[in-house]
Amino acid sequence: MVKIKRILVLFLVILLTFSLVACTGSSQTGSKNSESGTKTNANGEVDTSKEVTITMMVLGDKPTNGQLEKVMEQVNTKLKEKVNAKLQLKWIEWADYMTKYNLTLASGEPVDLIITATDWLDAWGNAQKGAFMDITDLLPKYAPKTFEEVSKESWEETKYDGKIVMIPEDSFTQWVNHGFFYRTDWAKEFGITEPIKDFETLGKYFQGIKDNKKGVIPWDTPGTNVTTAWGYTTSYSDAIELPITTGVFPIYWAESYEDKYKVMSPVFEDVFVDYAKMMKDWADKGYWRSDVLNYKGDTRALFQAGKTGADQHHTETFSGLRPQMDLKQPGSEIDMFAWSDTRDNLVSMSITHGATAVGAHSKNPERALMVYDLIRNDEEIYKLFNYGIEGVQYEIVDGKRARPEGYDETKDAFSANFWGGRVDKFEIPSADKWEGMSEIYAQYDTIKKPYPYGQFVFDSTPVEAELSALSQVTAQLVPAIAFGKAGDPEKAVKDFRKRLEAAGYEKVQKEIQKQMNEYKKLVEGN
Repeated sequence: MVKIKRILVLFLVILLTFSLVACTGSSQTGSKNSESGTKTNANGEVDTSKEVTITMMVLGDKPTNGQLEKVMEQVNTKLKEKVNAKLQLKWIEWADYMTKYNLTLASGEPVDLIITATDWLDAWGNAQKGAFMDITDLLPKYAPKTFEEVSKESWEETKYDGKIVMIPEDSFTQWVNHGFFYRTDWAKEFGITEPIKDFETLGKYFQGIKDNKKGVIPWDTPGTNVTTAWGYTTSYSDAIELPITTGVFPIYWAESYEDKYKVMSPVFEDVFVDYAKMMKDWADKGYWRSDVLNYKGDTRALFQAGKTGADQHHTETFSGLRPQMDLKQPGSEIDMFAWSDTRDNLVSMSITHGATAVGAHSKNPERALMVYDLIRNDEEIYKLFNYGIEGVQYEIVDGKRARPEGYDETKDAFSANFWGGRVDKFEIPSADKWEGMSEIYAQYDTIKKPYPYGQFVFDSTPVEAELSALSQVTAQLVPAIAFGKAGDPEKAVKDFRKRLEAAGYEKVQKEIQKQMNEYKKLVEGN
């Protein structure tokens, strides 16, 4: 009996040894992501023998002139040579983009690369819902150049629950603080000789157009553009926006930069009543179309055609628009009234204002990162993907990027809307960019305050239903208030506040404040 037991034990030992050898052999011969076409062999080299298609989700209206396809053909030739992959763009159109964007991520669609942002595309909310893959361990192997280039401190700002879930656009200089573009040559005609630095003077400019420019609408804008609510808050209070999305308008702000951890809402302050009153006054005076809430026109094209007196966007757009106006409206002069001009309320941009994530359901996350690493670090591919084909979309003249002779914007324009990994090292200065921007940037540098919420990740789990309800309220009421179409402004704001309270405003505020207090301890250590 003892002999039989010894034989049985010996058999079990042999069996266990064989199992361990088999497991060890498996780890040495290679690992493979489920369904992935990217393998790692025994020497640690990446096997890309299987061609794969990588999808990238980008924001914007898909170009229809055929140039996108021509450029992508060349981009994909390079990607095929280097990593045996093909890149396909998935466009999320601007109309109701936030809803479409979040629905796509929630659907479980296996998108590989996703352009995202923590301040305007609800990156943290989507990370919390599991939309993005943990790429902490994948980055060093499959995007090594990017991994080395991004600092340890910057990687900390891309982590959710301790894991890296996005790649920051940390090596690209830009300012996207918003404001109005206006015609200074017209303003001078109306007796406005100094740069516009507040909404009151802007109103005088609009009235000058009504009185002196027949057939010109002061601000011919779609009713979806409610950024004046941001602008007025920034111009007439010290509040700074928190990175928490509540639909078309951010309800929750910090009291001020000095009191950056105290959560409040401008909607419940006098500043919002003043804003509503001014917008009602402007609507009554006809500074925009009476059917503005249903209008879908192209304000920029109208501005360039001299059919409207203002356009609204950010500094980077202005830098290119100013020289374009010299061609579209010879003799015209334009300037920008930035929201920060009124009281120097300007916070630096987050490095995750533009970022790229890997979709949680990606079937080829390794190859996706390899493609990203090339777009960001291969100069030839970078220029193709960001600028198009040299000789068609641009040519280099005196070190600057200019339009080739015979260039036709309608037929030749190209854009891939890659706002998730641009780098200064490969940027070619544009001949179309106004050279005076350096002075504006220098001025911004004298008043800017460092972005304070780089590592603040709001956990929306306890208030997810309330945030959804609040977003519905902002979508329903903010456009009407922003364009003076909500009746009596004081009553409209009062109703807005009641609707927000009914949707859970106070519960969400308390939760944000609780987490902000914890964040303060993390940052300040007390």
